[in-house]
Amino acid sequence: MKKFATITKVGLKAITRNKMRSILTALGIIIGVACVIAMIAVGRGAQAAVQSQISSLGTNFLMVFPGIATQFGARIWGSDSKLTEEDASAVRSECPSVAYVSPSSRTGGQVIAGNLNWATQIQGVGVEWPFVRSWNVEKGGFFGDSEVRSAAKVAVLGATVADALFPQGDPIGQTIRIKNVPFRVIGVLETKGGSVMGQDQDDVVVAPYTTVMKRLKGSNRIDMFVASAVSRGAVADAEKEIEALLRQRHRIQPGQDSDFTIRSQREIAQTADQTSRQMSGLLAAIASISLLVGGIGIMNIMLVSVTERTREIGIRMAIGAKGRDILTQFLIEAVALSVAGGAIGIALGVGVSRLLAWKQQWPIVLSGDAVLLSFGFAAAIGIFFGFYPARKAARLDPIEALRYE
Repeated sequence: MKKFATITKVGLKAITRNKMRSILTALGIIIGVACVIAMIAVGRGAQAAVQSQISSLGTNFLMVFPGIATQFGARIWGSDSKLTEEDASAVRSECPSVAYVSPSSRTGGQVIAGNLNWATQIQGVGVEWPFVRSWNVEKGGFFGDSEVRSAAKVAVLGATVADALFPQGDPIGQTIRIKNVPFRVIGVLETKGGSVMGQDQDDVVVAPYTTVMKRLKGSNRIDMFVASAVSRGAVADAEKEIEALLRQRHRIQPGQDSDFTIRSQREIAQTADQTSRQMSGLLAAIASISLLVGGIGIMNIMLVSVTERTREIGIRMAIGAKGRDILTQFLIEAVALSVAGGAIGIALGVGVSRLLAWKQQWPIVLSGDAVLLSFGFAAAIGIFFGFYPARKAARLDPIEALRYE
């Protein structure tokens, strides 16, 4: 142990004798580790942000669209809707893995309040829609079964619409007009923010689906319905139950294509997660190139150091140092440079990540595993790229080394 401590002391002294060269040698590792830390933090932050936006769609969210059919060998989306209110009611009562269901009928139009107007989307939904979407009412209340059955002219505003039409006052109890039909405002939804596709989720007016169908669209069929599974683990079961029930209700024979499509939050989340992972991996791979360059720099400088210190190595061997002692000393120097560079790079990477989060408002996720991985990779680079110069030094002939000028 004492011998190892002495060798370590000699190696560290050799590093400090050429401070500027040592700093420049470690610079590649510093930059590489900092890049890896920052890129992983930004990549994971983006992944977490996407997952958060997907979660904002609702808890265990499922969407059932109409219109998938095979016509002349082609699969068509958006053909005649065969979904009905009775289908949604049947799903609610006969699918044990489904917790909530809401029919939906959508349209767009100009919403007028006094001398202000706003173009937005109008969503006709059922009473369970807030539970499906995990979307609370911030002011006022939501409509109930009686309003849905009577096709009452009541509306709940998204935050964006409320701010646009009632910038100075409380919208609750006020009257708005949608396609010349008066609606009484009974609530304002809490702010939801942007969707995965960048759309403003708060730019919406919500009303009973029966009202939208009969008074705004003149239709007797729903456009789609949304549902929520009883738990995250029950989403797949809920999909199977809904598909089996609707195929039975629509009298679709085995082997025939369904006239509807089910889309789940899980599918969206998996696609987004895969994309984010690929992007994070690409960023980490690009950053790792800096570590590789830094390792090559360490090898280069260590080879130069072996050449410069050939006579010193010969003297040490002549007074009793063994080849493994020389090997250990040069390995210690290489690892010390890479570990010191790794530590500085970690601090720099964390600082850069926090600066990006503060200046650019980018979401970042700093994790201990990324820090440990970067630090371990830096140490491994020191060993890998320092071994060849160390072995070359250890294999020098003492006599030839003493003659070296």
